[in-house]
Amino acid sequence: MDDIIKVYGASWCPDCRRAKRFLGEQRISFEWHDIESDPDGPRIVQERNNGNNIIPTIIFPDGSHLAEPSNEELAEKIGLERMAMMHVYDLIIVGGGPAGLTTSIYAARENLSTLIIDSKGLGGQAGVTERLDNYPGFPDGIGGAELADRIVQQAQKYGVEMLQAVSVNQITSDGEEVDVEAATGDHYHARAALIATGSTYRRTGAEGEEDLIGAGIHFCATCDGPFYKGAKQLVVLGGGNSALEEGLFLTQFVDKVTIVQRGDRLTANKLLVDKVMMTPEMEVLYNRTVSGFRAKDDGSGKLGAIELQNSESGETEELHPAGCFVFIGLDPNTEFVKGSIDLDDRGLIVTDMGLQTSMPGVFAAGDVRSGSTKQLASAVGEGAAAAIGIRMYLEQLEARAVHMM
Repeated sequence: MDDIIKVYGASWCPDCRRAKRFLGEQRISFEWHDIESDPDGPRIVQERNNGNNIIPTIIFPDGSHLAEPSNEELAEKIGLERMAMMHVYDLIIVGGGPAGLTTSIYAARENLSTLIIDSKGLGGQAGVTERLDNYPGFPDGIGGAELADRIVQQAQKYGVEMLQAVSVNQITSDGEEVDVEAATGDHYHARAALIATGSTYRRTGAEGEEDLIGAGIHFCATCDGPFYKGAKQLVVLGGGNSALEEGLFLTQFVDKVTIVQRGDRLTANKLLVDKVMMTPEMEVLYNRTVSGFRAKDDGSGKLGAIELQNSESGETEELHPAGCFVFIGLDPNTEFVKGSIDLDDRGLIVTDMGLQTSMPGVFAAGDVRSGSTKQLASAVGEGAAAAIGIRMYLEQLEARAVHMM
C-alpha cells in the first residue's frame, strides 16, 4: 500500500488547485496526477466515484479517498490542528474572501491582533474564478486564484493569523466583548468581529437534482466544463451575468449551449446579452422552469434528461444534454447567525451606514451583506470601509472605558 497521498485532478480545475494549495500550505507531501496526461487517471477517478468524473479525487495511504472535499474535510482526514494560537484578539473575521482579507490588512496595519476563521479556502468566490477581467489595475485580466493568493500574502505580511477549514457555529456579544464559537468547540474572544462569509450557489430543488450533482449537474463551468469537450449540447440554467458568462465559456467545448431562463427576458447586462445573441453556438429558451432531472436508463447514474415546463403554455418538454450547469443565484452563508442578527427577507445581513449589524461590535461586509453589489471590487471596498468602522467602534469602546474609570 502506498504511503503517500495521491491527488487526481486537472490543471484547469480550481478545486484541484485549492486542494493542492491547502496540502502544500500544511506541508503535506502528495503526488499530483493530471488526468489529462496520466493514462490511468480517468479510470482511477471513475472507479472511485461509481463511474463519475469528480475531481479532485484524493486517495490516502489507508486506501480511503475523498472526492471534491472541502478544506475542512481534508483537515479532518489528515488530522490537522485546527486551533488558533491565542483565544483573545482585537478583531476576529469570519470569512476569508476579498472583503474579510481586506479588512484584516487594514486592521493589522494599525497593530490590531487579527484572526481570520474560514470554513473553506482563503480567497472566497474570487479564488475559484477562472479569470477576472474587470478588476481595476489588471488591464489584461488576472486569474482568480492568483489574485486571491496575492491578497492572502499581503495579509500574512502584516501578521494576520489565518485559521482554515474551521466553521463557526455562533457569534454572541455582551456589548463589550464578542464571543465566536468554532465548530471545533473552541471559543475565541475579541473586542469586535466582522462577518464576511459570502454566499453559496443556489440549487433548483427539483426532483432528481441531489442524486445527479457531480454526475451531470454542476455549479462551476470552469471546474467541470472541460469534461464535456466534444459533446453536442450543454444546458445552463439562469439568465443573469454569471449564467451568460459561464455559458459563453462552455461554447469552446460543445456544439451548442442552451440557456434556460424562467422569465421572458435575460437579466444580465446588455453587453453580455448582445454577445450571447450574436454567438451561433448559443440558444435561449424563455419562460421555462425545471420540473425534474432524470438519470439515464443505462444504469450509469448520469444525467439523462431535464424536464421543463413552459410557464406560458403549460406544456412540458425534455432536453437531453450531456450536462447541466446551474447559475440561478446565490444564497448567503448566514445560517449560523439566524435568530441572533437582523437579516433581510433574502437572508442577507442588515447593517447601518457604518456596516455594523444589530449585534454590538459585530460588522458585516461583502456578498453576505444586504445591499452589496456582489462584485469583487465592491467587496474589497466594503472590507476597507468595515475596517474604518471597526476602528471608530474600538475608539468609542476605549473612550467609554476611560470615562468609567
